[in-house]
Amino acid sequence: MTAEAADAARRELLTFSWARLPFVTVGVPGTGGQVRTVPEDFVVEELPLYLPEGQGSHLYLRVEKRGLTTRDLVMALVGAGVEETAVGVAGLKDKHALTTQWLSLPKRHEDAVAALEALPGVRVLERSYHRNKLGLGHLRGNRFTVTVRGVGEGAAAAAEAALAELARRGAPNWFGPQRFGRFGANAYDGWRVLRGESVPGGHRLRRFFVSALQSLVFNEVLAERVRLGLYETVIAGDWARKHDTGGTFLVEDPEAEAPRAARLEVSATVPLYGRKVKPSPARAGEIEAAVMARLDLRWSDFASRRGDRRLTRIIVSEPSVSAADGAVTLRFTLPKGSYATSVLREVMKVDVDEPSTPAEPEDG
Repeated sequence: MTAEAADAARRELLTFSWARLPFVTVGVPGTGGQVRTVPEDFVVEELPLYLPEGQGSHLYLRVEKRGLTTRDLVMALVGAGVEETAVGVAGLKDKHALTTQWLSLPKRHEDAVAALEALPGVRVLERSYHRNKLGLGHLRGNRFTVTVRGVGEGAAAAAEAALAELARRGAPNWFGPQRFGRFGANAYDGWRVLRGESVPGGHRLRRFFVSALQSLVFNEVLAERVRLGLYETVIAGDWARKHDTGGTFLVEDPEAEAPRAARLEVSATVPLYGRKVKPSPARAGEIEAAVMARLDLRWSDFASRRGDRRLTRIIVSEPSVSAADGAVTLRFTLPKGSYATSVLREVMKVDVDEPSTPAEPEDG
């Protein structure tokens, strides 16, 4: 194989594609159809970790936006004289949607709210005060109402069956297409960064590309576990996490822990490799090592990153389906840091792309 052919093969391997990721609801037919025909077809309501106390040095705003990114809101406040670092948001919300979220700014900049309200597509729904700035990740999750149009007969029943199965088994916690850039190649650029090659963008983009590569490794390890029939269980060497408390523990007796995994009380985690996160031991580590070798990567490649662990499954709560006029509307709630595309793909059984602002792992 020539060097050019080898590079093309590597680029294909390191480019995001839904086709590389297996379904977990294989026995349920898809609805097909399209999402996001209009922003109102994709409604996202942020669920705060806490509510403002009603007094304090920071003004809290619950804001509805249509056709704008969260950063558009932030920059409107910056244009009105608020320091960018003083604006608090819990998560980044998509542009191509109707979304509701909280943000905060110092009380002394209260007059800047007028610049926010002047933006087309923005409504300030609620105001209050709190003692501290709203921090990134200060949310419980998001409630989604998604209308899928252009579906066929039987779509509502199929959607109900898929959502019920995901509520019972958990949805795969894939990093979705918005993590990998417009052409899905951010992870490939991350691989080039690790090899010392030149890539476009400054230092922050280089870090973002490496982060995308970590995400692609996660997807590949999770995909391998699904193919091996290990989606709903834990194996020796897993660092499992409790869904209710977030507590993490090493699985040494898989048979003893399997019932809790089957009840969706605990799930395996997969490493986002870095200096603080070592490879898993035992069988879990063997699966990770095989994926790393296939991608021509080593754990030491990520020594400059701190690293983390990410749940393989996410809890889908409050699922419901309604149908009208050739469309189905799905309602469900997801924890922070997870992507609705993971659920929609299982329901629709088609590739689901989100033309959104790239999201960091902490975003909700």
